[in-house]
Amino acid sequence: MINVRVYGILLGDDKKVLVSDEFIRGGYYTKFPGGGLEFGEGTRDCLKREFKEEMDLEVSIGDHLYTTDFFQMSAFHPEDQILSIYYFAKALEPIRARLSEIPFDFDEQQLKVYAEKKETETFRFIDWNVFNEESVTLPIDKVVAGILKDKF
Repeated sequence: MINVRVYGILLGDDKKVLVSDEFIRGGYYTKFPGGGLEFGEGTRDCLKREFKEEMDLEVSIGDHLYTTDFFQMSAFHPEDQILSIYYFAKALEPIRARLSEIPFDFDEQQLKVYAEKKETETFRFIDWNVFNEESVTLPIDKVVAGILKDKF
């Protein structure tokens, strides 16, 4: 089965890069914001929905940056192949979601969500000067981080 994922590259002040720190079924992952394409949805609409659901943030979707061009098995469902699509995103309003400066800095509410759903997330910006492939966890995100650093 093909699992289509859509992610956004949102750059803040001084090109800081927005990432999502996620705690999923006992594992820690730092990735770009986004998620799974739902049936009947276009990729840009998917990304807008994901930002709204995860951060209560309206965004505009900009240029396409990358689509997976190699085989990647899902980290969570070994029977699935992952196809990830990355776009630049721009916040259309101030970010109201809680932002941390510390990786995996989950607050009490986020830990309650984890207890119930076995997954939770928090967001933070990484300074451009320290952002690189090692800043993110997933293999496709690492490729995108390299492309992003080469592009700018």
